[in-house]
Amino acid sequence: MGSPGGPRMGHGHGHPGGDDRTRLAVALGITLLAAVLGAAGAALTGSLALLADLAHLLTDAGALVAALVASVLAARPRTERRTFGLGRVEVLVAGLNAVALVAVVAWVVVEAVGRLSEPAAVPGLPLLVIGLLGLAGNIAALLVLAGGDRRNMNLRGAALHVAGDALGSVGVLGAAVVLLTTGWPHADAVASLLIVALVLPRAVGLLREVGHVLLEGAPRDVDVSDVRRALLAVPDVVDVHDLHVWTINDRSPAASAHLVVAGPPAAGCGDASVLDRAAAILRGRFALAHSTLQVEHRDHAAHEDSCR
Repeated sequence: MGSPGGPRMGHGHGHPGGDDRTRLAVALGITLLAAVLGAAGAALTGSLALLADLAHLLTDAGALVAALVASVLAARPRTERRTFGLGRVEVLVAGLNAVALVAVVAWVVVEAVGRLSEPAAVPGLPLLVIGLLGLAGNIAALLVLAGGDRRNMNLRGAALHVAGDALGSVGVLGAAVVLLTTGWPHADAVASLLIVALVLPRAVGLLREVGHVLLEGAPRDVDVSDVRRALLAVPDVVDVHDLHVWTINDRSPAASAHLVVAGPPAAGCGDASVLDRAAAILRGRFALAHSTLQVEHRDHAAHEDSCR
């Protein structure tokens, strides 16, 4: 009685098109240029704040690379060996990016605590100039990304990363201003700790999100209990089992379930079909455009291979 099936429709996962891909590439170039400048400035001045901001910049560069790679790989067709395609490449890159950032943050904290007891001489003027140039780069990258598709989650996420780094540049500028006006020797170490406080929650949150996706967790905005109740409300459906909701990446949610019906599954399409009604609910109410549903008689429910 079991008849496997799924919605016969196209699946749009919101990957950026050529224009958005160009915007990501330009923003990546600006971010890498700012990172090179920050690395040179950190080596020249010995500033921990610049070093912490450099870690932030490299995180943003990693996020932009992941977004750009994902947009390119999304155009590649699925294969017999990779039936889901390469959508999780960006998830893996994001996870490695977050782990590296946590390691750098830990090192900056240890170094900053040491410098609070033994301050290092950091020149304020070079710090101010590099901070201003870094902030200008952040603003330029944001302007480039702002003109893209606002519905594209990939692009919005990249813009949020760059916006966060702009705040790090503000921290560097604050340390420079304090050093130039008061000469307070702890300004650089304190600024580096403030930047760390900004970066660490984002890195930990990113790690949690990556782990959730890799462990096949349900999307944040989908309540699986609500999905079950909605499927049970479909006429003729008496039970739902083996319900799974997961996501390949942050834009590709999917669902599968077995729908148990009281009598023989209705033939036909549209409102005459349990399969089509259930798929329409998943698509319309929960944005689960990709679903695989098996409709089966109640005598089949406890047996995967055949009826009793």
